[in-house]
Amino acid sequence: MEVVLLGTGAADGWPNPFCTCASCIDAARRGEIRGQTAALVDDTLMLDCGPEAPRAAVRYGRTLSGVRHILLTHAHPDHLGPQALLFRSWVEAGHVVDVVGPADALDACRPWVGPDDPVRFVPVRAGDTTRVGEYTVRVLPARHRVFHDGDAVLYDLTGADGARILWACDTGPLPDDWFDAVRGARFDAVFVEETFGDRSELSDGHLGLPEFEGLVGSLRACGAVVDTTDVVAVHLGHHNPPVTELRRRLARCGARPGTDGEMVRTGTAARQARGHRTLVLGGVRSGKSRHAEELLAAHPSVVYVATGGTRVGDAEWEQRVALHRQRRSASWSTVETVDVAAVLRTATQPLLVDCLGTWLTARLDVHGVWNGGDVAAVDADVDDLLDAWRGCTVPVVAVSNEVGSGVVPATASGRLFRDMLGRLNASVAAVSESVTLVVAGIAVPLR
Repeated sequence: MEVVLLGTGAADGWPNPFCTCASCIDAARRGEIRGQTAALVDDTLMLDCGPEAPRAAVRYGRTLSGVRHILLTHAHPDHLGPQALLFRSWVEAGHVVDVVGPADALDACRPWVGPDDPVRFVPVRAGDTTRVGEYTVRVLPARHRVFHDGDAVLYDLTGADGARILWACDTGPLPDDWFDAVRGARFDAVFVEETFGDRSELSDGHLGLPEFEGLVGSLRACGAVVDTTDVVAVHLGHHNPPVTELRRRLARCGARPGTDGEMVRTGTAARQARGHRTLVLGGVRSGKSRHAEELLAAHPSVVYVATGGTRVGDAEWEQRVALHRQRRSASWSTVETVDVAAVLRTATQPLLVDCLGTWLTARLDVHGVWNGGDVAAVDADVDDLLDAWRGCTVPVVAVSNEVGSGVVPATASGRLFRDMLGRLNASVAAVSESVTLVVAGIAVPLR
């Protein structure tokens, strides 16, 4: 399965547009804008469909024209925007869409559907198992309510290839006997709401960080979550700490915050897919390395590929290296090498390559380009790096300098380096799933 997160925020999103708390200011500064939580599975099935979800699909390069099934957890308006069914009726859909959910959620949809519209309503309640297309859907109880107890549910979804995910949004803390239904499930991915951070007292129908950690622990204890399960926190709100601290807190229980627009691959899709590749660009002291480290903070172990080498007698360089090491988790390991292609091809753990600028400098040195050496040999090294980058089977983040916006270098060698690094950055970006530009500490997503 391929799960695209159309939104990962709470009802009011994150940041809340009316709020100036530290968490909202930090999220806005970073450009990490989370919309209402929903997901698109294999371009054919939606998990919840709030009013923001259809436009989010377009924003992330997706179409909903192939959607055959919509699974609604409940009728709260951030999870149910029934006007989407009207918008669908304005085009020639050509196929029936099944709208699956609690009876009250379906009743909210019916006024938006004409008598001849190709929509089939499938009421379900906790304890049911049903088939929708190629998916098996087990309906689980949620500790959440709209009008009355039992009118909100969670979903255990299994695809044709055996991939299995849990969509647990929204719910409060679950009773011990709830976990019997998912015992031994060994989910490929679980998406669990975490709304209130350290303000758990605000509602018993949602989870804060302590309750989220407890729920994940119970899922591990019953074999529903295993070492290979991707545990993703969704329905995130501004009562959480700023995202850097949130990543650290979630990592303690082997989880991470979801990001709007990201794709989570499971089952056959995950086995066939290459590792997710991210390029982080930025100027000197822009915060690009810190941002790259944050992107991988949820992974228990990461290999940091340092391409700068050592500089004997250079105290300032040694201080830079020491500061980088202090920021990194003690569970990370470091490899100092300029043979980045070899590391990419043999990696078994997530990688952070910092940086492509120093790697390119090393290749220029090796081939004596500063003194009229073989530029074609450097081009061959770049091609080898790109081939390894495409084939990398683990998540990898590479940092590079953005040097094309400054003063034109005064020397021929400086202009050569600027031009070659610009071409390298463009080539790596072209074969990356995500590209981010960091400016003055603010991460601006480019893809």
